[in-house]
Amino acid sequence: MQIGIDLGASKIEYVLLDEEGKEIVRERENSPTEYISTLNSIQKITNKLDKKFNNKFEVGICHPGSISNENGLLKNAHNSPWLNEKHFQSDVSKKLNRNVFCENDANCFALSESIDGSAKHYNIVFGIILGSGCGGGFVINKKIVKGANNLAGEWGHNNLTFGNVENYLSGLSLSCRFKKKFNKNLKADKIFELFRKKDKEAETAISEYKNNLSISLSSVINILDPDAIVFGGGVSNEIDFLDEIKEKIERILNEDKINTVLIKPMYGDASGVRGAARLGREINY
Repeated sequence: MQIGIDLGASKIEYVLLDEEGKEIVRERENSPTEYISTLNSIQKITNKLDKKFNNKFEVGICHPGSISNENGLLKNAHNSPWLNEKHFQSDVSKKLNRNVFCENDANCFALSESIDGSAKHYNIVFGIILGSGCGGGFVINKKIVKGANNLAGEWGHNNLTFGNVENYLSGLSLSCRFKKKFNKNLKADKIFELFRKKDKEAETAISEYKNNLSISLSSVINILDPDAIVFGGGVSNEIDFLDEIKEKIERILNEDKINTVLIKPMYGDASGVRGAARLGREINY
């Protein structure tokens, strides 16, 4: 068994996963907004589970951003800035007195879904997170692909016509663009709700969203050609038009049919923490 911990901006979720993937424990608590307090919370969670099960478990942690190969500092944790420029992996390993496996949260999401989730039957899996931002993770044969710069899968930073993908497809950007166009301050889920009710303004906004999503995924398929693309994140929960997106991608790529499947995750918001719990035993799959 291994502990998985998901460090979010507002919550910490943790799980104890057995060898068959069964969740023995899964709980969450509010996330601290300060670095030392974050380390202390992780220590408290780990000690609690160690004591309860009379064991010293391996620990895997998924977090925003990535850890630099050059200096070991965590970077690009935009929603959890207190983690940036810290030697997080070495600090938490010292705090827990054990080796701790750390990985980007989107990578953990993709890993989880490729091992025993909705993409378990596919070899090349691209996981995308559509939430307050846009993230991505890339897995081949049940193993995370990180790349030379730890940037593999970071599709949200690629450019569309007038800005990067995240500026068009994140929940925050959808809200901002809707306000700019229609002078209405609505969250992304409300815009999707109005879209399903045939509201004309929402239909215009989501039509644009569909086109931009299709264009951005066409580039992913052109370069990586994955067997499956798994959609995660809060905005993805609102999307019920994946067949339409696939048809648009086929037209953009000038292909009669693409074999890449577009699918929703089996474990939803829990995939990240389940992937974290898999990190120490990734090589076994």
